[in-house]
Amino acid sequence: MPTRRLRLVVLAATTALLGTTGLAAPPAAAVPASPVATASGVVAADGARIVAEKWLDARTVDLTVSSPAVGADVPVRVVLPTNFATRPSRTWPVLHLLQGAHDDYTSWTRETDIVSFTADKDVLTVMPSSGPTGIPTDWWNHGRPDSPDYETFQVTELPQVLQPRFRAGTKRVVAGVSTGGYGAVAFAARHPGTFAAAASYSGILHTTALGMPTVLNAIVARELLSPITLWGSPLLQRDNWTRHNPYAQAANLAGTRLYLSQGSGLPGGAPGNLEGAFLEAALWSQAHRFADRLSALGIPAQVHFYRGGAHAWPNWQGEFKASWPMLAAGLGLS
Repeated sequence: MPTRRLRLVVLAATTALLGTTGLAAPPAAAVPASPVATASGVVAADGARIVAEKWLDARTVDLTVSSPAVGADVPVRVVLPTNFATRPSRTWPVLHLLQGAHDDYTSWTRETDIVSFTADKDVLTVMPSSGPTGIPTDWWNHGRPDSPDYETFQVTELPQVLQPRFRAGTKRVVAGVSTGGYGAVAFAARHPGTFAAAASYSGILHTTALGMPTVLNAIVARELLSPITLWGSPLLQRDNWTRHNPYAQAANLAGTRLYLSQGSGLPGGAPGNLEGAFLEAALWSQAHRFADRLSALGIPAQVHFYRGGAHAWPNWQGEFKASWPMLAAGLGLS
């Protein structure tokens, strides 16, 4: 999540106020400001297509992708390998980096040194929007067929347009912060074999653990959306929550390289970020339960549980770099 942190008490109250309203499903993803009106002409089999590109520098381009799954144009930031132009016949392994809640597809380049970090690495780095809540999922929205589906967009549609335009290969790994950490592990569990590795930094990995439905509901409510539109009621639509719960789907992670990190937040926390420390503490127990579940299933994972810390980028950038050898192995770069 970005620097404007959740206040859990306020959000819980907001959830209570909005939880029974009939607010709509998530709005369409915002298109990057003043995109250059150049389209690649690439159209995927399911109709997804790149409708605009805006080049920020020689390696970084913002795409606008028309997504049938989301039902809107969705922004995506792509960082090319340094040798992309000089190796025109090569395909590139793909690193997917997912945003946190209430942030956007620019967060990784804004908050980390990912552009310079990947300058000497033969990888195509892709940072798609997950919508305003940052939860990359297929929304329930009372079962409406036109509900936004960011999961299909990111897992299926996006590779179809990146392959011909940017020579994206079939080796893929995924990593994310906060709700993006949820997405990384959920994608790997719900689509076994699609991602060779998945990394979660302070992710929500057990969505039905004590307190976690409240946290998710609060994230949704902060965007003035009805929490029930996410996956329905945790009780009445329990099966849907289970299908989207990495803890419940953990057996599907066998064979996937995994990295999990989580701070304890309070006590200790991080100087000057009381809210971030409080939120990190709220996720501590469920992260342990997920790691214990993997252990019981005999599924190996690289786990880093650390004291203190906060739900914030200074921690996440360090964790990303610590996880890089595992991600690189999944990409075939080690």
